[in-house]
Order: sequence, then structure tokens, then C-alpha cells
Amino acid sequence: MNESVDVNLNNVAVAHNEEAHRFELYVNGLRAMLAYRRFPGLIVLDHTEVPQPFEGRGLAAKLAGFALDFARSNHLRVVSLCPYVSRFIRKHPEYQDLVSPEDLQKLLFH
Repeated sequence: MNESVDVNLNNVAVAHNEEAHRFELYVNGLRAMLAYRRFPGLIVLDHTEVPQPFEGRGLAAKLAGFALDFARSNHLRVVSLCPYVSRFIRKHPEYQDLVSPEDLQKLLFH
């Protein structure tokens, strides 16, 4: 059964779970998350997961934006190994300055 579930993104808060190295949010007890690894001056965004009932509702975009805003506020260069985050950066030029010129070329043309 594939039920559609409405989500009001204004009522969903993203939390930074530093211990688990992920940004996460919960909807109806289910967790969506974006896993990362952090190095001096750098954050590697590895993987985004959204529970199936909430796919296509904007949760991954909310996580990606939060992670990229975190990178900006902490002066971190971004490396995206996550296909979703890479697409998000392609679609949102305001975040492209966070990626190295070499990585940006890969994101934009691959």
C-alpha cells in the first residue's frame, strides 16, 4: 500500500546530531537523515535517506539546504558524494560557491 502523506515543512525542524554525524528530522516517528563526515575546513555529504511514505515531500531538500547552510556558516568546503545533494546543488546556484571549482564542474556536467 503506497499512501500519500502530507507534510507541512514549516512544522518540521532539522536537528544536527553531531555524535551520529548526520542532520536529521522526524515526521510521525520516522527519521529522515543526511549523513556526513567532517574534516578540517571540509564537510563530505555522503548519503540522504527519506522514509518511503515521505518521499517526494521536500524532506530531502530541507535536509540538503540545512546541511549547506551549516557548511556556509562554519566556513566549510562541501564535497557531495550523495546524488541527491549533488542534484540539489545543481538546481540551487546560491550554494555552488561552497563546492571547489573542480567538483562544481563534475556536478554541473556529469
